[in-house]
Amino acid sequence: MKRRIFLMGIMSAFLSGCASKFRSYGGPEVTRVRLYKGQRLLVLDGGDGVLQTYPVGLGFAPEGHKQFEGDGRTPEGAYLVDKRNPESTYHLSVGISYPNEADIAFAEAQGRSPGGDIFIHGGPRPGIEPTDVHDWTAGCIAVTDRQIEDIYAMVKDGTPIHIFA
Repeated sequence: MKRRIFLMGIMSAFLSGCASKFRSYGGPEVTRVRLYKGQRLLVLDGGDGVLQTYPVGLGFAPEGHKQFEGDGRTPEGAYLVDKRNPESTYHLSVGISYPNEADIAFAEAQGRSPGGDIFIHGGPRPGIEPTDVHDWTAGCIAVTDRQIEDIYAMVKDGTPIHIFA
């Protein structure tokens, strides 16, 4: 009986370790992230070329550059990965440095807020993949929960992200 309890404890510890959303990555450094909005494709680049690609969902109004809070658009331009949220509502998330100074100046000139809190994040809810409901975010970049686990481990703060129409 004691042996069975011991073995069940080991098995439980092993399985809980497998279920962690935090992954490790020991491969080549991600030197740049590229997003092609028209192709709904996120690309992670390393020093010797492409390391990984992912299909994505975007903001609910995907055409054009994000200009104002609530416009449903995903930004376009050059930004940085600037933060991460391990407690994200959307599994895990990696932040993008939108808005930059030009984004802020444009919105303020129009008497509006540029918005913010743009992230690469996981899916909308369990059982539904982000690519099953294209363009459902408020301007973020959505991937599956498994994919954001990899991205979260691979992409470090300070990595450039270039977002193309």
